[in-house]
Amino acid sequence: MPGFKKWSRRRPMDYRVRAKCLLPVAGGHKVFFEDSGNLNGVPFLFVHGGPGGGSSKNDRRYFDPRRDRIVRFDQRGCGLSVPYAKLDNNHIWALVEDMEAIRKRLGIEKWILFGGSWGTTLIKAYYVAHPERVISCILRGDYCGSHDEIVWAYQSGLDRLYPEYWADYVAPIPPDQRGDMVAAYYRLLTSKSKKVRLEAAKAWSIWEARTSTLEVDPALVAKFGADDFAVAIARIECHYFLNDCFLGEGELTQRIGSMSEHVPCTLVSGQYDMVTPNRMAYQTHKAWTGSQRIIVPKAGHSATEPGIRGALVEAVDEHAAIWLKRK
Repeated sequence: MPGFKKWSRRRPMDYRVRAKCLLPVAGGHKVFFEDSGNLNGVPFLFVHGGPGGGSSKNDRRYFDPRRDRIVRFDQRGCGLSVPYAKLDNNHIWALVEDMEAIRKRLGIEKWILFGGSWGTTLIKAYYVAHPERVISCILRGDYCGSHDEIVWAYQSGLDRLYPEYWADYVAPIPPDQRGDMVAAYYRLLTSKSKKVRLEAAKAWSIWEARTSTLEVDPALVAKFGADDFAVAIARIECHYFLNDCFLGEGELTQRIGSMSEHVPCTLVSGQYDMVTPNRMAYQTHKAWTGSQRIIVPKAGHSATEPGIRGALVEAVDEHAAIWLKRK
């Protein structure tokens, strides 16, 4: 698998980090970002999932540090951004403007957007708000932020495929409150009791980790079950899902479909992605003129799966080659 071999060789220590910064933004937040790789290279922005998942050093490995300029950031309330797990002034259009503030701070005219899961939703929102700043997009496990997707994963649908894991997910919620799991979880995740918040966060986060790969990955479950990670991702995800991701139903797909011109876009999906089923990527593909779809066999949702990683590295190299040819 050529792409996966390239990913394996791209070690975090190979990357020259020029800048790490906490950027003050509106609403009392400070957003962490890092600028590494080739200052004059192909400009990429890595957009993590969740919402609330945070980025890591390993995320640089999709890119070639000799060729690419790699910017990664932690969205509001997670990773190294502060305040930790804060929900106030935390919504998709604020995140879009945070991305634009980072671009301006670094003096990058245009960039290639790369992200997975919730990151694809945020990338599409940025694209419709600032199309003139986007060279192209790479979307893994496309997510549209629709009410149906939220219901599927957290209320009714995915439970039929993972009944044992679902039993652990619903355990913190009293039976008479399970008619609206997101609202019930929100009450627990915003409880005054730290113990209640942590118990709920771990149950929510572990459910997501268990369903994200074709075969359960113990390392991924351990990462999602760690206290700090679980609290941030569960609180912020639940906050967004309770508010339908602060989007109108089908809003981003409709807005992308109505755009007069489209930049290149590659959609990478695992054949057996249960978290963001391929129906959504198909809808985006149909709306996004000139986009291409790559279906990875024997893979689920997570970027940790070798087939997904390989496809993403190949997509990065293809988009970089297009940018270098046009330059």
